[in-house]
Amino acid sequence: MMRHYLDFERPIADLEAKIEELSALSQSGGANLEYELQALRDRTEVLRKDTYARLEPWQKTMVARHPERPHLVDYIGGLITEFVELRGDRKFGDDQAIVGGLGRFRGQPVVVMGHEKGFDTASRLKHNFGMARPEGYRKAVRLMDMAEQYGLPVLTFVDTAGAYPGIGAEERGQAEAIARSTERGLTLKTPMIATVTGEGGSGGAIALAAANRVLILEHSIYSVISPEGAASILWKDGARAKDAADRMKITAPDLLKLGIVDRIVEEPAGGAHSDRDAMIEALGDVLEEELKALSFLSPEQLVDQRAKRFYDIGRVGLG
Repeated sequence: MMRHYLDFERPIADLEAKIEELSALSQSGGANLEYELQALRDRTEVLRKDTYARLEPWQKTMVARHPERPHLVDYIGGLITEFVELRGDRKFGDDQAIVGGLGRFRGQPVVVMGHEKGFDTASRLKHNFGMARPEGYRKAVRLMDMAEQYGLPVLTFVDTAGAYPGIGAEERGQAEAIARSTERGLTLKTPMIATVTGEGGSGGAIALAAANRVLILEHSIYSVISPEGAASILWKDGARAKDAADRMKITAPDLLKLGIVDRIVEEPAGGAHSDRDAMIEALGDVLEEELKALSFLSPEQLVDQRAKRFYDIGRVGLG
């Protein structure tokens, strides 16, 4: 499969194209070019690390939306065994923008759910590009109810541009469904850990992120509105999304500083899409560590800790 390169990755793309060209020439018996190839590989790796070490907010936004970035189905496939998907909200229907069910995370029974955007045209249409309708959030509430009933931790994976803004979704109570899902997360009496794995947009994201611990991948973003939306409101010009991204404090370091997220999970050099298996394994290690820490809290302490965590947002640094 042809790799997708972002605009700022063009120098990397040029080097990798040269590597492929020389590799083909070497394999055809034209010459022994192993020394030259290794030098190019080393140069590419240095360039990749240097490029990703100084990304600007808009560039991080592009990385967070990268089509080859690991999705929910990848994290479930790599971290959850014996997964059984549970569908439907028992009120209207099943929304595949949010996928969830039961499984085992490194031997421990858990409830897992998250946004799924899809990888190709067919799957993106099936999952509505990760933009959930009310029945998706009501399914999330049903799964959280089940988790509390059976004393299971909840793992959520956030990756959405926002809740679906269609007329039908609004008619079926989109705002109420998001509020109920957020409320259920805040009142849940079992441990809950949310991870922003790509794009965390608006209420559609926080509906699955009202957790005891909110993690974020190094190059993910989390915001109340997309940079394009903010630019359209502030300057009546969506083309100024880059300016909005610079001012909105949506990247992981800023979010950590503001107390909106609790921990940054480092990505492989070149982003999560450059080594999906390594990213999934690294996140699994962090989730295991965080779950162990929360296992010592009683149900009442879990609720109190979660409430304090969210009440403290906006008070950081105010004395």
